[in-house]
Amino acid sequence: MLQLGKRQTLIVERMVDFGAYLRDEERTGEVLLPKKEVPEGIRTGDPLEVFLYLDSKDRRIATVRESALTLGGFAVLTVKDVNRVGAFLDWGLEKDLLLPFHEQTRRVKPGEEVLAALYIDKSGRLCATMNVYPYLFQNSPYQIGDMVKARIYEISENFGVFAAVDDRYSALIPRQEAAGDYYIGDVIDARVTAVKEDGRLNLSSRKKAYLQMEEDAQLVLRVIDEFDGVLPFSDKTTPEVIRREFGLSKNAFKRAVGHLLKEGKIRLGENRIFREP
Repeated sequence: MLQLGKRQTLIVERMVDFGAYLRDEERTGEVLLPKKEVPEGIRTGDPLEVFLYLDSKDRRIATVRESALTLGGFAVLTVKDVNRVGAFLDWGLEKDLLLPFHEQTRRVKPGEEVLAALYIDKSGRLCATMNVYPYLFQNSPYQIGDMVKARIYEISENFGVFAAVDDRYSALIPRQEAAGDYYIGDVIDARVTAVKEDGRLNLSSRKKAYLQMEEDAQLVLRVIDEFDGVLPFSDKTTPEVIRREFGLSKNAFKRAVGHLLKEGKIRLGENRIFREP
């Protein structure tokens, strides 16, 4: 059968002035390959590998061009234009690929790169989505402790920061590890902290605790200085407040404070942290 969004080998059924009509082996239908794309020397009965999509009038059409992705696949694509219906992505074909507003995890601009997957919408059109979680692979070659490159594609208050390692593999920076500022589309360096039973990865953008502690301690000192040397924090300060002010988890904050106490750079008072001269 003719399959929209996929590459398949069809048979040249007949030649016409404006191209060639192709059919599948079961003769369930036929599709036009425009004249400008018909390979030289092609004849009736010849097999031809093509990709099927919809033209500007939503008619099924064939092309010999290579699309950047096929149905159910994903790739990093460049935004060419944005209008009232959504964004349009360059995927290597004559007609750009629509990325509807409701399939954007953030609003995109021309020239930006986005990780997107290809699906068929309710009206039967090929469209792109930035909600790539269901499409990513789970069989990464990485192990705990490996350093990886990860592209952020979604941020959840409940779960954390969703990312695609190597733009291929499913990963999550859990909420408790997702301290600091993250932005959809950013490519970050991260460390694998867990490989789940289903193959998905847990990541951290922070170094191992003993390496990160000194950087966190210097951050805490800078914030204390911004408060004129007296920070109105204590052990009862909520994780949300610590995350807002420092971009740190409460555990990381406590390790940094302990490190500064040991070095004699701060002292603790009642609901206060004081900078030592």
